[in-house]
Amino acid sequence: MSQADNASARHFFWVLIPARLASTRLPDKALADIAGLPMVVRVAQQAALSRAMACVVATDHERISQACALHDVRCVMTDVNHPSGSDRLAQACDVLNLPDDAVVVNVQGDEPLIPPDLINSVAEALHDNPTCVMSTAAHAIHSLDDFLNPNVVKVVTDRAGHALYFSRAPIAWWRDGMDSLADRPLSAALPEPAPLRHIGIYAYRVGFLRRFPQLAHSPLEQTEALEQLRVLWHGERIAVHTTLTAPATGVDTPQDLARVRALLRDGNTNTVAQQ
Repeated sequence: MSQADNASARHFFWVLIPARLASTRLPDKALADIAGLPMVVRVAQQAALSRAMACVVATDHERISQACALHDVRCVMTDVNHPSGSDRLAQACDVLNLPDDAVVVNVQGDEPLIPPDLINSVAEALHDNPTCVMSTAAHAIHSLDDFLNPNVVKVVTDRAGHALYFSRAPIAWWRDGMDSLADRPLSAALPEPAPLRHIGIYAYRVGFLRRFPQLAHSPLEQTEALEQLRVLWHGERIAVHTTLTAPATGVDTPQDLARVRALLRDGNTNTVAQQ
């Protein structure tokens, strides 16, 4: 394969955006207005700035489909009762008739500030690691407070940058950490190499994504409440792209929504798109 063909192959991927209407903390979140556009449309427009061949919303509700159609965003309908976003994406791949060797990147429907370059990098990480069925992203943790926070998911990798384990616990833990923890402020620097915070963006090979919902749930997945542990438990590999900076957080609460609205007020989208 020539260098030009290889570069072209690395850009051969789709973005799929699972979007449910139901949301406990923020009702009708996918349709929340952000600077004049529904949030799911904002997400799709941001994802379209990546090198993806196409960006498609996979939804369970006609209102989301109608909002997408109004703004020329491609959308497919999926079942209401999917237990997870990956199940919804698997059905979307069937609806779109994607081949098993295609690559799709799962961009969450509540990430209107997702950096397009991060989408590209996660897709390229999967292309560059042919023994992996998935790829994801991480960045260094520099705060002890974040390191100890169970809501901050950590990941450790092997020499090749493949995930060894994901956990809500602080990993990897330094040998004398417990002895010195009481004397360290939460802002204290962590030992090197810095632990990694997992970023919830994934690329999949479509063939594996179709198999994933049929895989038995793992005890580790249930203990940690982390679906990606099912992949490792079944002996599959996940490539991890390490980025230098943390992406903006998604929209989970009314406070998050207010913050994003402030960032995008007055059409201030160019700066966000280049993050």
